[in-house]
Amino acid sequence: MDIVDITHEHEKRLCAADALLPRTFTSGAAAADRTLTTRDGVGFAVRSEVRAGSGAALWRALVEERLDVRVAGDDPGSAMDALLTEWDAVLGNGGAGEPENEAERVAVVPMASRDPVGATTLLRHRFAPMRVLAVRPADRLGSGPAEVPGVRIRQAEPEDLATLVRLGSQLRRFDAGFGLVPLRDGERELIGAEFAESLAATVSPEQQAQPPALWIAELYGKPLGYVHVQLPPATAWIAGQVAAERVGYLASLHVAEEARSAGVGSALAAHAHQLFDEEGVEAVLLHHALANPRSTPFWYAQGYRPLWTYWYRRPATAG
Repeated sequence: MDIVDITHEHEKRLCAADALLPRTFTSGAAAADRTLTTRDGVGFAVRSEVRAGSGAALWRALVEERLDVRVAGDDPGSAMDALLTEWDAVLGNGGAGEPENEAERVAVVPMASRDPVGATTLLRHRFAPMRVLAVRPADRLGSGPAEVPGVRIRQAEPEDLATLVRLGSQLRRFDAGFGLVPLRDGERELIGAEFAESLAATVSPEQQAQPPALWIAELYGKPLGYVHVQLPPATAWIAGQVAAERVGYLASLHVAEEARSAGVGSALAAHAHQLFDEEGVEAVLLHHALANPRSTPFWYAQGYRPLWTYWYRRPATAG
């Protein structure tokens, strides 16, 4: 089969498995550093790097090798195996600028969550499902936010920066335990810079036409939680991953330990969903660590479900 036929059959299978997947899969092809082909498979390999002291390094390894796959034919699992074997040979060659710590170079294969093809093959090649891009269609729960005793949701103000840094750092430390977001030197300063930028955008005249991106949850007057949202057009970077015209993104949500099980997290999520609904968002996306025992059940109880699953191997090479 040629690349066009493989891609067409791959897209047809995935769209039959999940109506919220995009109709065409352009991810990876345009930016590919290398195209791998087998009899019934094609893979687009791309390498990306970030600096250790950058904000992007808070959420990923310094070097990421990614393979976007298209598999077809009577045995797509075998096509996947052939692609991964060929990719292993490429990754084993390494290259200039490799990080000193081999754990800072990871291999990632995104797969449609409802498509079972290739799962056993990925496991055999020492990949593990670690990260999910989850989706919540608009009006999934069909009601607005309920009142939670003692909880007040308000817009974040510049004077909330210290609170946001404290809560954001707590979230980072907890998430770091699941192998996706390593702790970094100077990360409190990086987190503070990101929040300060979002707070500054909130008070700028050109941004005041949209709802604020950062919201604080107070429990009996004490700020103990926050949520960070993105609305279109700021979500253009992620919108192509779902079959929807207007896409929202829930960047992060965290509740301090002393406020857990008090309804603060659910109140923040409900408030965010009301914002998305009011802005005509058709689907909301968010990332979470699959192994996280808090976020995975919490988000699915809020109406989310897996859309894309990211399979990781660390270090990137198979040997």
